[in-house]
Amino acid sequence: MLQRLDFWLFVAKHRLREFWTDEDGEVSIVTMVVLIGIAVLLAIVFRDQITKLIKSLLDTITKNATKAVNGE
Repeated sequence: MLQRLDFWLFVAKHRLREFWTDEDGEVSIVTMVVLIGIAVLLAIVFRDQITKLIKSLLDTITKNATKAVNGE
């Protein structure tokens, strides 16, 4: 009976140690938060340039679509 209790105590200690040292999930969460923060910061800094680029792209697409529909 004592050997069985020692075995389960060993297993519990091993699993607890493994739980505390396993950092796979935390690293990916921290990485995602940092990447999202960088993306938001870049979007704020380059907001005017991004807006101009998107407007230019949409204007070009609209002009080309109009030409294609009219057969020009």
